[in-house]
Order: sequence, then structure tokens, then C-alpha cells
Amino acid sequence: QVQLVESGGGLVQAGGSLTLSCATSGRAFSNYRMGWFRQAPGKEREFVAVISRSGLMTSYRDSVKGRFTISRGNAKNTVFLQMNSLHPEDTAVYYCAADLSNTAMADSREYDYWGQGTQVTVSS
Repeated sequence: QVQLVESGGGLVQAGGSLTLSCATSGRAFSNYRMGWFRQAPGKEREFVAVISRSGLMTSYRDSVKGRFTISRGNAKNTVFLQMNSLHPEDTAVYYCAADLSNTAMADSREYDYWGQGTQVTVSS
């Protein structure tokens, strides 16, 4: 089993920054591809970013490119999402997810484990 715990969410004004963290436990973190998703009220969960096991491959949804950065600290079993220049439309619950196959990208069905989420609210 793999446990994922997100933290770092909160309330921020438009244009501000937040850094989300996702701590993992259970199995070797370096074996997982890690992703971030988000879900706004009344909307479906959507892909935000993904990072490969090695950290050499990253991918983002178009609306966050240039503003968000995904990274991982394998020694700390943690994946991060640095979010800059936040917009009100970034408001959502943010979830991290783990993929054991190292093939998952934007489809949430490809991920094996999920955290419980952290709320990000961006005020205008």
C-alpha cells in the first residue's frame, strides 16, 4: 500500500504563490511516477502536472504552463507543486496521485493511489 498526504493549500490573493507538498509512505517513492490533479466545485477532476520517476520528464496542462512547476525530492519521498501567478480559476481541491507503471500521464484512471486533497482558494 502507498499512502499520500497533501499539504500546503490555503487562501491566497490573485497573483500570489503557494507550494503544495505530497508526502508518500509505504513503498519506494522512487518507483512511482507522480501526478497532480485538481477538482473545482461542480467540475470533473482535471490533470495539472506529472513527473516521471527520474524527474527528467514533466508535463503540464496548458493553462498552468509557465506558472506551475512540479518537482520531486526522492530523498524526502515528496513531490511538490510550486504555483505562481495564481488565478481565481485555479481554485480547487488539489490531489496528488502515484503511478507504479511509470507510464501515466493526464488520464486519472492510470494512477494507482490518491491522496485526500488540499484546498486551494484564490481570491480576486
